[in-house]
Amino acid sequence: MKRNEEGLSLFGFILIAALIAGVVVMGMKVLPAVIEYYTIAKNVRAVVKSPETRDASVVDIRKAYDRRALIDDIKSVEGKDLEVLKAGRGVTISYAYSRTIPLFANASLVLDFQDTFSSD
Repeated sequence: MKRNEEGLSLFGFILIAALIAGVVVMGMKVLPAVIEYYTIAKNVRAVVKSPETRDASVVDIRKAYDRRALIDDIKSVEGKDLEVLKAGRGVTISYAYSRTIPLFANASLVLDFQDTFSSD
């Protein structure tokens, strides 16, 4: 009597393991950029919502962000990169930047980040 074998072959197992390993490696390379983006957003949001920025000048607002960025060791966006708009007592801060992540050989992944926060 011939029995039909079921299950995963060695070739199938190696292929699936390679795909999972590729996804994990890509995730490990992308995750720091995403974490940095959320840290930048947190700091900009905190500066916008801070009561001291309502009457502050654009230079003071950028300095307030730079102080927060120094604590969190943010290198991608500096105070001079922020677009600060003041309308009355309200403040709107926008920023945009790109991160290039080398994957292998001459292949890279480019992530574009942008956000806008307003105190209104």
